[in-house]
Amino acid sequence: VAAGKYKAVNMVGAAVITCVLNACPDHALPFVFGGDGGVVLVPPTARDAACDALARLQTHAQSIFDLDLRAGAVTMAALRAGGRDLRVMKLRLSENNDLAMFAGGGLAFADIWLKRAPPGDPILITPADDDEPPLLDGLSCRWQPLRSQHGMMLTIITAATDDTMAGEREHFHNVSAALTRILGAPLELSAPVSDATLRFRWPPAGLNLEARATAGGKSRAWRSIEMLAHSLVQGAMEYFNTRAGYYYAPKYREETRHNTDFQKYDGTLRLVLDVTVEQAAQIDLYLRGEYEAGRLNYGLHSTDEALMTCVVFSLEHSRHIHFIDGANGGFTMAAVEMKRQIANLPPLPRHS
Repeated sequence: VAAGKYKAVNMVGAAVITCVLNACPDHALPFVFGGDGGVVLVPPTARDAACDALARLQTHAQSIFDLDLRAGAVTMAALRAGGRDLRVMKLRLSENNDLAMFAGGGLAFADIWLKRAPPGDPILITPADDDEPPLLDGLSCRWQPLRSQHGMMLTIITAATDDTMAGEREHFHNVSAALTRILGAPLELSAPVSDATLRFRWPPAGLNLEARATAGGKSRAWRSIEMLAHSLVQGAMEYFNTRAGYYYAPKYREETRHNTDFQKYDGTLRLVLDVTVEQAAQIDLYLRGEYEAGRLNYGLHSTDEALMTCVVFSLEHSRHIHFIDGANGGFTMAAVEMKRQIANLPPLPRHS
């Protein structure tokens, strides 16, 4: 993020989810995108396939994304032995698309464990020693950055200081209600994806990154040529607002607006909202008051754009999910601010 590789960071986070879902096609798996990483829950029967996929992604992350990747597999038994639990709720976005929401503190515990695990820890996944690339079919990044229509894209992370299940539930409802009150409308009306923000340009700025990720056994040059052709057709359909095969531009844009993860919960509440400068100041004031009252910790990051990374499973069956993060570091920078807050350090200057 410090080096400006915002899109690559988002892409590798989405790739974590994509490679596991591709490796386990017979399972409906809960997952969550965290901006600079991802989590997928798999049953014991799918563990080997999921770990193999992540091992291959680790091996190839440097050549594909120019990033190193840390990966691990933590069992529910290990989480519960550590005094944590994990509960999952399914959030229906549209007929064929769902998001998972998580509670119980298990994901935060697993995240800390993974980051602190010494070499040889059994939860660590060892990079594969073969040349077979991960299967990242469906991973895509063809839309332009989502430009704010109200003044700024505000990335928000909040976490309850009471990490019991009841504390998490109260925190989620209280913060969501407060944000709705400040915005004067349901949060969906401040979502980053709208008719005004969805813009397609040919050739897509993320073409090279997508080609590297999805080349598989093909040469990257040949994959780039394929993608130039495919994206040219998509661009024509967007320009003329019409159909080619299963891609019908008006329908796809409408589905995209519904199938985004601009609001999610994985033990922390994470949002990206298109807000006015005044609304952002009110949100900061409210969260600061809750922090000073000892009820939560939070981080904010503001910029004028959001980034969207897509996973397209099936155009025929309208199965596609779109991961949202604030530009210029988004969730990563907001998390840095929250960690400084927890450590009782002075806040970083606001980003713009």
